[in-house]
Amino acid sequence: MAIPDPSPRPSPEPVKADTDALWPQVRSMARAFWKSPARNRLIFLGGGLATVIALTAFGQMWLNAWNQPFYDSLARKDMDGFIHQLWVFAGIAFLLLTLNVSQTWLNQSTKVKLREGLVRDLLDDWLQGRRAFRLAFNSEIGVNPDQRIHEDARHLSELTTDLGIGLLQASLLLATFIGVLWGLSRGIVLHIDGQVLAIPGYMVWCALLYAGIASLLSWKVGSPLVRLNALRYAREADLRFNLVRVSEHMEGIALHGGEADERDRLSSDLDRVLGIMRRIVGAVTGLTWITAGYGWFTLVAPILVAAPGYFHGNLSFGELMMAVGAFIQVQQALRWFIDNVSAIADWRATLLRVSSFREGLQAMDRLGEGRGRIDFAPSTDRQVILSGLEVASPAGAISLSQPEVVIEPGQHLLIIGDSGTGKTVFFRAIAGLWPWGKGRIGLPPDDDLQDREGDGVMFLPRHPYIPPGTLRAAISYPQAADDFDDWALVEALGSMGLAHLAARLNRSARWDKELTDDERRCLAFARVALRKPKVVIMDEAFDVLDDASLGRAMAIFREKLRKTIVITIGRPEVRDHFFDQVLRLSLDPAGPRFLPDDHATGDADRDAPTAGDDEEGLSVRAVPKESSL
Repeated sequence: MAIPDPSPRPSPEPVKADTDALWPQVRSMARAFWKSPARNRLIFLGGGLATVIALTAFGQMWLNAWNQPFYDSLARKDMDGFIHQLWVFAGIAFLLLTLNVSQTWLNQSTKVKLREGLVRDLLDDWLQGRRAFRLAFNSEIGVNPDQRIHEDARHLSELTTDLGIGLLQASLLLATFIGVLWGLSRGIVLHIDGQVLAIPGYMVWCALLYAGIASLLSWKVGSPLVRLNALRYAREADLRFNLVRVSEHMEGIALHGGEADERDRLSSDLDRVLGIMRRIVGAVTGLTWITAGYGWFTLVAPILVAAPGYFHGNLSFGELMMAVGAFIQVQQALRWFIDNVSAIADWRATLLRVSSFREGLQAMDRLGEGRGRIDFAPSTDRQVILSGLEVASPAGAISLSQPEVVIEPGQHLLIIGDSGTGKTVFFRAIAGLWPWGKGRIGLPPDDDLQDREGDGVMFLPRHPYIPPGTLRAAISYPQAADDFDDWALVEALGSMGLAHLAARLNRSARWDKELTDDERRCLAFARVALRKPKVVIMDEAFDVLDDASLGRAMAIFREKLRKTIVITIGRPEVRDHFFDQVLRLSLDPAGPRFLPDDHATGDADRDAPTAGDDEEGLSVRAVPKESSL
């Protein structure tokens, strides 16, 4: 039975937008903002923006009041008054220009700082307490975390800033000009069937009714964009993932002549993206009928509304233009929602992806609550103890052929198992990455299960991780590059036949790409020689070495690390008799199971210790060998 691989993969189904969860998501992100180190800086920038926008609203009110004397001077053909008003306009325009430039700087600075705070918060949550590893098993939230941390966080920061500033500006404009428009409405009377009707705040009510109808129509037509944008981002992430996958495996694809097959797969992914985009095009086109129609009619709407006061009232031409200007300003404030329906839908979809990712990360701390867990406790005398260990895997219960095992310093243990018995899951369980099951794992007391640095326990996975940077940093990882002297680094490289790399210790490169497969595997054992751990636990790390490299690796333990415990999970030993004991893994499909998405398929009661479990059995030692291989 195959054990699922936690490596990132495209989601079979795109993320679905849950519009009912908007306010909980907003509150969650607001709490994250309040705890962010960037909070004070963002509050300062927000205060600056509010001040600039308020001054801009004052300047626009001044500009609107300027309309009356300017147009009245035109109506009177007063050249001196006309020239004077042009100078007044120049002063107002310079003030508004200065404020606009200041607002642009504050706007862009806010985007940068907001993105910094959001991305740092997501990185802290993601790379904390093995959350990233566990999230990788999630079929939806764990897909393409790079997309959510990089692109979605950037997009959310920019949309939040633009929409927030726009809403604040519209609110201040509305508060400023609604009083002006109310006052100008006093000069407007309606003549209906010979009756004179004066409606208090006539133009204000017309503006509110006009904008309200347009807003309702805009949301009715534009609300499907929330779901469509969420689908689009999920499809885009899948396409990007598969493009990267093909790029990374191009050699194998070329050797198998699989270009046509991969092209078909990528074309299928592209078709799904284009299909969603076509639906978005249709939705945006329908929305444009409302927003553009509203915009065009707004050109004449204020004149039509104010015309009765000009033709039948006592409004002068200048007062008419002032009323028209105030009506337009109120409409610009009220049409903020109409103009931004598409952007709001985009913001809502992006907020859904970012907040669900953040909540999913935090939920990883509660993953498997109520299920049995392996007890990790320090051992004594630098021993490794595996007592009554049973690992609940997706395929069933994984256990050793011998329930009580104690490995003394200097001993070497080989754990073998048939294909599909869960060797990698068992390795992860010992490493603390997969804590579900029962029994006890005891490691030397100076080994902190949350911090593998130092000379405690080292874990060697099947594929070693080589970080970018200098070769010195790569071999020292995860410790700092300057923790070791040059001679120690050179000696460690030489112990695994990598002496030719010593001259490149300070060279920065993508060593995971530049080194050959054999060199990367040998570099992992060079780290062991450098750090001299008390315990080394490997997942088939011996099995992938060639004969010469395997001999060098075994020589490190025999000659330099004689007191180091070695536990290897892999294939049967065929030579050298390196191991002191050999145990076998078995998989019981009827035993307790655990799926990482917290949908266990086994009986939960099986996770509880049985009455026959004997804690005193922890002191029972393993026999030298279960079998001779």
